[in-house]
Formats: sequence, structure tokens, C-alpha cells
Amino acid sequence: MRKPLVLAGLFLLMAGCALAQDGTFPKVETSPAFMYVRTPIANQDFNCAGGGGTLAYNFTSMFGMAADLGGCKYFGNTLGLGNTINGNLFTFVFGPRITFRNHSPFTPFFDFNLGGARLSLTCKSTALGCVDATNGDTFSKTVFAFTAGGGFDIRLSKRFSLRPIQAEYLYTRFGNDCPLAVCNQNNNQNSFRLKSGIVIGWGGATPVAPTANCSVQPSEVMVGESVTATATGGNFNAKHALTYTWDSNGGKVTGKDNAASIDTNGVAGGSYTVSAHISDSKMKKGGTASCSASFTVKEPPKNPPQMSCSASPSSLQAGGTSTITCSCTSPDNVPVNVSNWTSTGGSVSGSGSTASLNTAGASAGSITVTATCTDSRGLNTQASTQANVENAPPAAPPQAQKLSQCDFPNKVKPWRVDNTCKAILDDVAKNLQQNAEARVVVVGNADAGETRPNLAAERAVNSKAYLTSGESQLGIDPSRVETRTGSAGTMTAEYWIVPAGGTYSGEGTQSVDESQVKAVPDHPAKKKAKAKAQQ
Repeated sequence: MRKPLVLAGLFLLMAGCALAQDGTFPKVETSPAFMYVRTPIANQDFNCAGGGGTLAYNFTSMFGMAADLGGCKYFGNTLGLGNTINGNLFTFVFGPRITFRNHSPFTPFFDFNLGGARLSLTCKSTALGCVDATNGDTFSKTVFAFTAGGGFDIRLSKRFSLRPIQAEYLYTRFGNDCPLAVCNQNNNQNSFRLKSGIVIGWGGATPVAPTANCSVQPSEVMVGESVTATATGGNFNAKHALTYTWDSNGGKVTGKDNAASIDTNGVAGGSYTVSAHISDSKMKKGGTASCSASFTVKEPPKNPPQMSCSASPSSLQAGGTSTITCSCTSPDNVPVNVSNWTSTGGSVSGSGSTASLNTAGASAGSITVTATCTDSRGLNTQASTQANVENAPPAAPPQAQKLSQCDFPNKVKPWRVDNTCKAILDDVAKNLQQNAEARVVVVGNADAGETRPNLAAERAVNSKAYLTSGESQLGIDPSRVETRTGSAGTMTAEYWIVPAGGTYSGEGTQSVDESQVKAVPDHPAKKKAKAKAQQ
């Protein structure tokens, strides 16, 4: 049994190495044929000639099952003078067949069959152990048999082919229970079988349509990246040149033979399809196939602009102006523009990323200024900032102003308001008369070398006396005149006009106690004369 198993393995190996198959094949094939078998008997080769036939059913263009029947006759095989053997051999086997159908007229095939064989012999030889040498002994037996081999057909037309040769190994096992010597010497028989005939196809030819398969790599890309498409045809004639036509509903496709490149620049995000059409111009019918494959184009992320605004100054008084500055950038590095300036108070006008807020007429409180940043894709972002409008501060109280001063150069009467000083005081009085709510502060000073007590206070009091009840009759209300002493260290009296609501800081001065310091007349009475008069 080792030889049959080895042959079966070789048969299956050859079946796995099939070439490109033809696109059509008959479903049923009959093949009447001449059969010749060469069999070794009694250490000699005996020839058996006859005929037979095969009935095959093809499941595919390559694989089928076949039933084989055959018979032959051994005619007068002579072993020696007067020693002859005559007989018949019948075979009936069944098994798979592999046919390699291509586009040429030559169709090779291989088969492997299992079944049986029946041998009938007549022996007329005493040397061979025949009992009845005159009439001959007979032997008949049916045993296991198998064949393995192959051949080829030559296609003549759509239905008819010529089978020049089919060569097979035939194995039989008639055993040693045969009473004839010829059987005992051959337990197993290794025969050679040769057949030749015609093949008739039935059931028409079943076309095997060409196929196409498409694939893309990669199947998902970002906008601007390329996609490579590949098309593979099946059931085409391998010897024919194929034509590839490419098309895509997204991007620009450039095809070369069975490969194409798809440019996705400018393609919107989404799913697209690339298609290939394969054709064989030499095929008379059905020489085309199409396929398609899908790919996805993803757009880059669309992030809205990022924006921030600030006001300088952020606090101001009504009527003031604040500069508003906005910074806008795109995370995706696309162009941006700032526009649509609005405010909840005052008025705003801007160009580009800078605007001016005018708060004229605005009420105190916060004013919100808003702008919009828009990128080149239409995505936008708003940002705001606040400017605080403050109430106008109360007007600062009017300050005292030094109007003039008098010098006191008289060393004999250092307190005396002389004519020069009187003219100055006349102007002071005139100012007070014109500004009825104003008042005057008289600051008297004394030189450090002057030793008269309260001299600075006397100069202030004497100036007040001239304004209120002096010889010029100026008549200034005493309540509007304040006397103080200063630290200037000069022989002067200073006159400070204090407007209505104003204040005099009085730094470095002190108020004069007019109950203690009185005005000194120009000619004071002598103390002695005054004393005698009193007596």
C-alpha cells in the first residue's frame, strides 16, 4: 500500500500547483477510448488490449469527479511451446480529477481513482500448474484496484476534444489463492495502462466572470495627504495585457496600471470612493470587471480664535478717553481680523485690534466694550473689557493767595504804617470791596535783631486798624481781617487774600490775641504827661 499513498500525495501536490484556469468549462464530459494494459504474469509482461470510457462531472473548471470503466483481453499469451494463457481484465474505478484549463487548446489533467478489477484466466499448460492441459483450467476473481496518472486533451471545438494519451499506473491485488502457478508468483500486480480517444462535452460552457478587487492604503487621511489605491483582477487571461481606468468622487486621482494615487488637497472632510475598471480587449465577451474601495478624509481641527481685551486707563473720569486693545490669535494659525466694536456707554470707534472709548456724557459706573475676532474660515470669538467711569471729584477749595506786603523801615516807630504801606493797604481794601465774600489774613513779621516785644503782632494789628478804621475811612469789616504773626524774620507785613470758601493753611504762623495786642498810634502819649494829667 505504500506506493498508492505516495502516488496519492504527489497527485494532491500537483493539484495545489494549478495554473490560471480557463473561464469556461463543460459540466459533463464523456470520453470513449481505446485501452491497453501491460501486466506482468509469471515473470513475463502480458499485453491486454480493449476499450473503455469515462464519465466525468466538473464542479468547477478545475475540479471534477470521474467514473472509469474499461475492459481488455489477453489473446494467446504464450509462455513456451504448448503453454498459453488467455483471459479478460475488467476495471471499474471512481475518483477525483484535476484539470488545468487555460486559454490554449492543450488541457492537461490528473486523476486518482479507487475501485475494483476482475480477472478471468484460462490456462492450458502443465508446466504452469494447469490440471487439465487439454481443456484448460479457469480462474476468476474481483479485487481492489486503483489508478493514478494523467494525460492531456486537445480542444477541437466548443464540445469536442481529442485525447491523444492518458497514461496511468494500475495496481491490483489478486493474491496467491489462485490455483494456477501464474497467480502464485504474483501476489500484487503493478500494471501500466494507456488510453486514447475523444472527449465530448455536455451541458454547455459555464463562463467564469472576471473579478476585480480594490484596496486603499491608508484608508483614513488628513486633508492634503495622499491615498494609494490598488486593483487586482481575477479570472483574466494571464497572457493578455489589461487596461485599468480609475475614478474617484473625492480628490484628484492619477492612475498607472493597477495602482493609482489620490490627491486630497482641497477636499472636504467625509467618506469617498475610488473605483477601478479592468478590461481585457482581447476577450470577445465578458472581459471586464470593476471594483471600488472607500477611504475617509478628515479635516484638520477647527478651533475658534482666542481673544482677550484690555482698557488703558481702566478707570477715568467722565469725558475722558480710554484706549481699548484686543489681542486675537488662531490656534490653527489661520488669518484673523478684529471688528464689530460695541460699548454699553459712551462711544467707541476702532480699526483693527485697537479702539478708543470716549466717555463724554457717560454716567458713572462700568462701561463694557466688546469686539469680535473672526478667522478666515468664519469661526469667531467675542471678548470684552471694562472701563470704570468715576464721578468728577469736588472742586478743590480755593487757596489763599499773597496779594502784597508792606515794609516797616522806621527804626524809631517800627510799628508805624507809613504812606507807602497805606497805598498798599488801599489796594487790599479795594480787592475786599470787590469780592464781598473774600477775607484777608495779615501776617506780621519781625527781624531777629528787633527787640521790641510783640512787634510782629503790632505790625499786623496796625495794618488791620488802617483797613477797618484808619484815616482813609476804608471801613472794612473787622471780621473779614485776621491777624497772625509769621516766622519770615523780616520787617514786613504780608497780606493774603482768601476767596470765598477758601482756606489759609497758616504754616509757620500764629494767631494774634488782639485782646492783648492793641494798635499803636503814630504819636502815643508819654507816660509822665499822662500821669500829671491824671493828677
